Amino acid sequence: MGWPVSHSLSPVLHGHWLARHGIAGSYEAIPVEPDELRAALGNLAENGFRGVNLTVPHKEAALDIVDSIDDTARRIGAVNTIIVGDDGTLSATNTDAYGLIENIRAGAGAALEVRFDGRPAVILGAGGAARAAVVGLADAGVTDIRIVNRTVARAEALSVLVGGSGVTVSAHGWDTAAAVLADAGLLINTSTLGMAGQPPLELDLSRLPGDAVVNDIVYAPLETELLAAARDRGNIAIDGLGMLLHQARAGFHAWFGVDPVVDEELRAAVLAARDAQAAS
Repeated sequence: MGWPVSHSLSPVLHGHWLARHGIAGSYEAIPVEPDELRAALGNLAENGFRGVNLTVPHKEAALDIVDSIDDTARRIGAVNTIIVGDDGTLSATNTDAYGLIENIRAGAGAALEVRFDGRPAVILGAGGAARAAVVGLADAGVTDIRIVNRTVARAEALSVLVGGSGVTVSAHGWDTAAAVLADAGLLINTSTLGMAGQPPLELDLSRLPGDAVVNDIVYAPLETELLAAARDRGNIAIDGLGMLLHQARAGFHAWFGVDPVVDEELRAAVLAARDAQAAS
């Protein structure tokens, strides 16, 4: 559910898994205006739905509608996955942090654990995706998280997400980005900079360690300028499509009882759908 939602690739993603596992189900893109969200969620059980994903602008509004919210969604401050119980109750979670970390793990392999062992992680941007990144990194064991954003106050506000957990979250202006990267083990762009139709991401990587992992959550284009620059200097570079694919796994498992696999066949199907949308 979203407004709009016709651009969503999730029906192709979940449809691929439904077909692969022979499950008699469907996944629909349902446009829901903001003032209709409460009614739409309230009708899920009687209409036979096992659950729903939420995209903008519904992720925060759903917090006041569902019956229960898990710790992850509460910390991130947004809902993207809802499970309909047998009694019709709505349980909410947020799988974006999981999807982000699983995508990075898959792309970096064993090399990532070294970066998590005491090395700082740098996040570009301070929006909703950055909130998920902070929670995901903290839960994965990163103890030094640095947020770079043009508005430092917005970055500072994210420190409350890990209060009292032994994790340090610091805020930095864009003009200090190069220095902040000097000892980083992981760099994640959670901003829209570099996305098709958005301003470019201008970042000096000269001080980033050569063994650092670089992830861009943007997947249109799949190979952003940030990733291309990282590859050119020998860094492990991970695109953003995997975050979309991995975050869907938890919902699919909750709804259909199957733990699906993210593989090249799935990536190809989703990319083909994305390209078809762009061409239409």
